[in-house]
Amino acid sequence: MVLIGVAVVIVGFLIRLNPLLVVIVAGLVTGLIAHQSLYSIITQFGEAFETNRYMAIFIATLPVIGLLERHGLREQAERLIGKIRAATTGRILMLYLLLREVTAALGITSIGGAAQTVRPLIAPMAEGAVEAKYGSIPEDTQQEVRAHAAAVDNIGVFFGEDIFIAVGAVLLMKGFFDQNHIKSTPIDMGLWAIPTAAAALVIHCIRLYLLDRRIKRRMTAASTSTTSTEEGANLGDLN
Repeated sequence: MVLIGVAVVIVGFLIRLNPLLVVIVAGLVTGLIAHQSLYSIITQFGEAFETNRYMAIFIATLPVIGLLERHGLREQAERLIGKIRAATTGRILMLYLLLREVTAALGITSIGGAAQTVRPLIAPMAEGAVEAKYGSIPEDTQQEVRAHAAAVDNIGVFFGEDIFIAVGAVLLMKGFFDQNHIKSTPIDMGLWAIPTAAAALVIHCIRLYLLDRRIKRRMTAASTSTTSTEEGANLGDLN
């Protein structure tokens, strides 16, 4: 009977209810079936929230980003990039990838992120570079640009943070090696992570360069097709 809370979560997600509301209801149902008092259940919610206080920062970030977007943050980012003639989608994402890897290597992983940086700034800037050169963006190209913007953030922090000796993954490997009597230090692991991070940077920069070429080829073909259609329509009108 206690597992009814799992069923509540599944049903709630299937019918697309608010995830926070679904989880709270599932917790209440589970606690009440387990014969806990309402006070005890609420206390456990509070203790869990206090234990994971960093989530409060994330929750506070969302309304702030929403307010900034409402007041034109995305439009300003697109307009700024539109004024830089040398800017392309690939170059913008390469620069952000480098920044993300370097800051993650220094232990500053919270400086970026999908919610607080990619969606309101990086993705609009990448889209703005396409619009400045070719005009309006088709839906499939827009989604591809956004996907690459999110991928850059993940790749940069994933490979960059292993260089930082105090990151959880390095400490986990250190504990595993100690249990198996393998001599290694976090500094050694960080140094060995540098070639991997450099390789990831080079390989993904090549992918972003190819993305620029793919966008150029696609948008040029679309523009040519549109021009041909307009010329055909004009000839038809003359006839």
